[in-house]
Order: sequence, then C-alpha cells, then structure tokens
Amino acid sequence: MRRTIPALYGELADWWQTISPTSDYADEAAFFDSLFAKAKVKSILELGAGGGNVAFYLKQHYIMTLTDIAPGMVAMSKKQNPECENVVGDMFSLRLGKLYDAVFIHDAIMYATTMDELRQALETAYVHTKLGGLVVVVPDCIRETFQEVTHYEGHDDGDKAVRYIQWISDPDPADTQFDYDFVIAIKEAGDLRSVVDRQVCGLFSRQQWLEALEQTGFSASAVHDDSATDEEVERLELFIGTKKTRS
Repeated sequence: MRRTIPALYGELADWWQTISPTSDYADEAAFFDSLFAKAKVKSILELGAGGGNVAFYLKQHYIMTLTDIAPGMVAMSKKQNPECENVVGDMFSLRLGKLYDAVFIHDAIMYATTMDELRQALETAYVHTKLGGLVVVVPDCIRETFQEVTHYEGHDDGDKAVRYIQWISDPDPADTQFDYDFVIAIKEAGDLRSVVDRQVCGLFSRQQWLEALEQTGFSASAVHDDSATDEEVERLELFIGTKKTRS
C-alpha cells in the first residue's frame, strides 16, 4: 500500500529544524533513556524516527538504526545523526532481517488509524526485537486523555521563520481517528508562503493498546509519563512491552 506523506514531512522536510527544533526533545529523551537503561538495552531500532530529534540524545548511549517512510525526513536525520544507520522504510511493513534489544516508536505511531494498522506496526516491532527485549510505544494521547484544542506556535532561525496553528478535533468519537490540522506560514528572506496540511491520526483506548501489544506477543503495561507537559496534546502515559514467545 502506498501511503501519502503529509506536507510537514514532505515538501516542508527541509524546514523541520525550524518547525520542531531538536532542543525541544531533551526532556522526553531523558525519560526514554531511563526506560532503556533500566532494561540494559544496547541496540535500538526506531520506527518513524522523523528528523532524528529524539535519537540525537539517545545515540549517546545506544547503537541506533533510524527508519522513516519520508525520504526528506531521513535526509534531515542523516545530517544530525550521521553516525547512525538511517533507512527509508514504512513501519507497517519494514523487514530488516535484524534483531535489536529494543524497538522504539515515538509519535509516528499516531499514523496507525485502525486496529489492523496498529497491529501491523506492533508486528514490525515484534519481528525486530530479541526474545526478552523491549518495545516502547509513545502515542501523543489515548482515548481517555484526548482533548480537542487549538494551539499556536512559532520559531525563528536566522532569516527563516515559521508560524503555525494546529487544530486538533475528533469529528466522530465512535471511530478510532481524529484530525490534526495545520496551517503553516513560512518566511525566508522576506518571502512568505503558507501550507495547509490535514493529518488523520489514530485514537485508541488504553485497553485497546494493551490488548494489541499482548496479542502481538508482548507482555504489556502502561507507564506514567510527565516528560511532555509542554506538548500541544499533553501526553500522560506510554506503553512498554517485553517480547515473549508466542503460543
């Protein structure tokens, strides 16, 4: 299945460091590091690594392979993480033929919009994880904590500047999706243009998350996370699992 890459990660990929600076990820990266360190992890596969902002901090302690479906984002990751393996690949179908101590899926997991897609992404994690290894999955929100909000943000970087509005809404609370709408204004050397980018993201309950992980072959638990309180959707928990033998 060919997937549409949102404008934020396609035509605007070169703007990623202005839109979402690496420095914004330091606190949450430290929290993820504590989870991996506790499990004595040495190697990590990140699915949906984007521009490699979290990996920039984690690579100091782990051998990392970074993957993303968007070639432009992989190119951005290579710039700041040249010592890591950077691979273009879809988290729903990627097969590298390698095993890692841990698989990490940050907010890219939000692009799983159905239970079938969620299971596909978790299956990719499972087949790349060593027996007894760790999976850490970090959705922006779950059904129980979801809030409809409008958020404004902007950053300046030399002669480049970005301002954007995000509308987060759930047109149909009965399904497993919500809308993540961006209106982005970018200015460079005085030239101004705008981009409208609608992203459809997945929204699952805590129980659905835990059941999907267990059904895939992980012993699963929800973990409280207070490292992302400045996010537009305040993340309150994430999910971790340990790979077990499937019956």
